Amino acid sequence: MFSAEAAPFAKDGGMGDVVGALPKALGKLGLDPAVVIPAYRATLRGEQFEIRPCRTVAGFDVQMGDATERADIYQTRLRDAGVDVYLIGSGKYFDRAGIYNDPNSGEGYWDNAVRFLFFMKAGLELLPRLKRPVDILHCHDSHTALIPALVRLNYAGLPFYRRVGTLFTIHNLAYQGIYPKGVLHHAGIDPAHFYPMSPFEYWDKVNFMKAGILMADKVNTVSQTYAAEIMGSREFGHGLEGVLESRRMDVSGIVNGIDYEEWNPEKDPLIPANYSAGDLSGKAVCRDHLRRHFGLPRPAGRTPLVGMVSRLADQKGFDLVAEAAPQIAALGLQLVILGVGQRHYHETLRELALRHPGTIAVHLAFDNALAHLIEAGADMFLMPSRYEPCGLSQLVSLRYGTIPVVRATGGLADTVAPYTGEGGTGFLFREYSAGAMLGALRGALDAFADADSWQALVQRAMREDWSWNRSAESYRALYRSIHRGNHPEIGAASGVRSGGSHEGS
Repeated sequence: MFSAEAAPFAKDGGMGDVVGALPKALGKLGLDPAVVIPAYRATLRGEQFEIRPCRTVAGFDVQMGDATERADIYQTRLRDAGVDVYLIGSGKYFDRAGIYNDPNSGEGYWDNAVRFLFFMKAGLELLPRLKRPVDILHCHDSHTALIPALVRLNYAGLPFYRRVGTLFTIHNLAYQGIYPKGVLHHAGIDPAHFYPMSPFEYWDKVNFMKAGILMADKVNTVSQTYAAEIMGSREFGHGLEGVLESRRMDVSGIVNGIDYEEWNPEKDPLIPANYSAGDLSGKAVCRDHLRRHFGLPRPAGRTPLVGMVSRLADQKGFDLVAEAAPQIAALGLQLVILGVGQRHYHETLRELALRHPGTIAVHLAFDNALAHLIEAGADMFLMPSRYEPCGLSQLVSLRYGTIPVVRATGGLADTVAPYTGEGGTGFLFREYSAGAMLGALRGALDAFADADSWQALVQRAMREDWSWNRSAESYRALYRSIHRGNHPEIGAASGVRSGGSHEGS
């Protein structure tokens, strides 16, 4: 797997969680995954990661246009999983304070195209040097999207890559990696491949995401509904809906899972009291701690506590929250919000908390321990996303008995079943509007008023299985289909490499 992020080593969003957890689940299925990520400054300085120089591969030079840049190779393992992690180091490209953005400006680094091209090329140079056989290159989002093209165009003559398959996973189509066409010179891709309607050309620029979609053997995204959405409309396709439609037969959706070792209310060390579906008493303790942390009063009556943990961005529906704040405050609930993001939302949320003391409280930071406390202590979890490829917070919420109130889009629609009184696991709304969101919240409040029915709903949600087990099986099947396509002589019974030999020969 190639990715710009993998928890716990480097994480900026949900993709980091996926790449940190999926390989563990694949290993349990008998596959032999490895992960390749950049060696960022903060990653190398994290002593708990036990990162060391690679024992078997020394550093080497990578051709970047007319110059060469040194790649330093490090290695470690995903703890308690036995999955090898290789890190590509470069003082020039990765010895920086941020992963994608300069923390001082909040803007993306000016040379991100070249930074991640170096990562891709160095990673492809690394694999043959490791001398471990590879069947599939699984590439995540635009930062790795040129790997399928590089394999086809620049490495096709190497025996090592001759029949290696490629899978390109789209985590968020909105971030496509669009750069001036001159970056192909750094990639070492012949400019003859850049022409109108080619895999690389997008309005006279290079679009990494487009190249990945068109050059990979298979494409998937992180939920079935999001796969349909990005092929079906410009709203979700962000200009690539036609490109995706042209590969419809090779595009699929596999919903993400969550790491049940990290997110487990029965054993979570970051919450003040553990609990289970069979004994919910600890959740009340967590609720009290959460109110105290945010300085919210404990109400006299039965008042629901609603949580949000999110990047503060338009995508996440904070424009709806800002618009509906007076009505939310009048509903008879309390709302706590944790997150960082677009500066104008920082200002808006601070103002809302000042206007509605005792009802709305915010913490503008990234705080993993507090995120765990919100998931454990809240009664409901609000996700009014404009779009949501998969979403992980609603899966965590189900696990913690914190009932999701979500917009029916992408993975939210695939993972939260509408509450019916006797069934369902949450509350959904379809129209992207403040009114529709308020309607879903009112429905949740009506259900919350019946304590027995609400407890049954909480227990039902907690018994759902959104671990990586099911998703890993789907990925294994997808890897096998790619492998069969590149090895037709093996036949339909073939598998991908497992512990050094092919399954089901």
